[in-house]
Amino acid sequence: MSRIGNKPIPIPKTVKVTVAGDVVTVASSDGKKKLTQEVRFVKVRVDGEQVVVERNDDTRPARACHGLYRTLISNMIQGITSGWSRTLEIHGAGFKAELQGKKLLLTVGYTKPREFPVPEGIKVELPNPNTLVVSGIDKHLVGQTTASLRAVRPPDPYKGKGIRYQGEHAVRKTAKGK
Repeated sequence: MSRIGNKPIPIPKTVKVTVAGDVVTVASSDGKKKLTQEVRFVKVRVDGEQVVVERNDDTRPARACHGLYRTLISNMIQGITSGWSRTLEIHGAGFKAELQGKKLLLTVGYTKPREFPVPEGIKVELPNPNTLVVSGIDKHLVGQTTASLRAVRPPDPYKGKGIRYQGEHAVRKTAKGK
């Protein structure tokens, strides 16, 4: 029995949730998100000031989708109300980031700065040249963007240089022959 799927999702006063067939829409003054159900294992309904996700039967895929869709809808509501953000740190001598319109220029030890186009729906802030704050209303898009930025120059295991998540501990190896 899914414990997460059985919890109703409270709807804040500033958010409007509508269910029309297979499409769940979460809207607010900050933005709008849609979720289309591709499977018929669960039913979503708005019950007063909460969203309830119910499964049709007790098969294994239905139990899996029950908790999944409840969490996806909960993440949409949280993204619309408070948003999602991740922070990246750039470590290394001369390593920095610059924002030019909708492009991010990363100077991270290559011969030329790497250009990174900022996706639609994502906001990138630079509190200082070595810190990036990626934010948006879509949790998946924020996570994918930060992972793509980190992949430009992952942390080096020998010197510790590179782009890493805030608070990430880079595993350091000892140099060979010492």
